[in-house]
Amino acid sequence: MASTQTLTHFVEAMKMVYGPFDHLTTPEAATHFTFPSNPGAGGHRGRYLWTDAFGVVNFVTLSRETSSDVYLTLAKRLVQTVHDTLGRTRDGTSRLPRATDEEPLKGGLRIGKLAATGPDADGQYHHYLTLWMFALNRLALAAQDRRYNDLAVQLARAVHPHFMVGGRSGGPPSRMVWKVSMDLDEVLVPSEGALDAVTGYVICRLLQRTAARMGGERSQDGDLLSAEIHDYKHLMEHGGRLRPRASRDPLDLGMGLWTCHLVPDEPWAAAMVEAGLESARFVMDETRGVVARDPSRRLAFRELGACMGLKCVDSGDELKGRADGVVNFWRRYLDETTDEDLRPISKVMLAAAMIPGAWKDDYLADG
Repeated sequence: MASTQTLTHFVEAMKMVYGPFDHLTTPEAATHFTFPSNPGAGGHRGRYLWTDAFGVVNFVTLSRETSSDVYLTLAKRLVQTVHDTLGRTRDGTSRLPRATDEEPLKGGLRIGKLAATGPDADGQYHHYLTLWMFALNRLALAAQDRRYNDLAVQLARAVHPHFMVGGRSGGPPSRMVWKVSMDLDEVLVPSEGALDAVTGYVICRLLQRTAARMGGERSQDGDLLSAEIHDYKHLMEHGGRLRPRASRDPLDLGMGLWTCHLVPDEPWAAAMVEAGLESARFVMDETRGVVARDPSRRLAFRELGACMGLKCVDSGDELKGRADGVVNFWRRYLDETTDEDLRPISKVMLAAAMIPGAWKDDYLADG
């Protein structure tokens, strides 16, 4: 369990995004808590999918660290708030196309970008959606409520075909796309994210495993999400996607390590972790790596992603020590060196890097 001091810093970081929740003493009170839209998660109507995915998992961590159901209730409350905001059109008048009250995630979830149009417009990102699936999965395990994993499965099925570019004559997909429109119908960024196929495969396997454990449904063709897993695996095995990559982008590095640690039984994942740790020795070097730059040229949330990833794998005392050093730096200087619009995402990632908790696959194993 985390120290009292670390837990205090964790709560303070989360309060900056989600408001003064530490006065809540009962789950009933938490049920009626309203998350502020300002500062909020830094997105449209106060919600941003990546930030809130971290928020949900961090609340699960707080629940376990404090043995308090208040924080588990806040996680559930945040999930409902996100679904009611990012699962609806920007004016809030209707659910996204294809979604219904019975299947609220069948239309996917908006990113939460502030702009409706333009080069950085709202839409749907595959890597944000898979992160939200993970958050739902963690809540399902922590609350012992399979409905959240079922929602993640619903989301996985709904968005999967819209990010796939199919092969000829109905064959397997040849590649993926990075971003699609809010209604899932139009490709906005045709390039493929470096980790999209890998993350899709890993998260779908995780959802499948949890469904089997919690008595979830099975597809007519066999295991749940078997078609989606097959497509992701096909993409992974072609085009060099499983080639051990030594990314020197801290966020890419950290999220890659985190993703791979969820499938320790797969040799390709072990190879990617090994390559990632080698890269981390450069990235986290205080004399020549990213962390050696002037703070004005550094982005907290990207470095904190690397720190979280390093703490989810067996990275050794030296690298974990360097990660702790980066976390402590940003804990002291984040507010004065980070633009206001990046503070919410940086704060939730700071908390996760301080106490990875539910981000680690074995954390809820006894739940």
